[in-house]
Amino acid sequence: MPINRLLRGSKLDPDKVELLNRAFDLALRSLGLVDRNDPITELVAEKVIEVHELGVNDPAEIADIAVKRIGT
Repeated sequence: MPINRLLRGSKLDPDKVELLNRAFDLALRSLGLVDRNDPITELVAEKVIEVHELGVNDPAEIADIAVKRIGT
């Protein structure tokens, strides 16, 4: 899964990693993406991480913002 690869070596605690995984899954579902090997999933993962770094901690909100940022 692209998000786990991007988070490898991060100092995030396991709860935050799980939160980001939930947000990533929600964003993928929102975009209708099922193939985790599709190159766009890495972009989705990057956006999810960026949104979380802004201080957003709700998985649904992270997903919504990340999806909107992909479209801009």
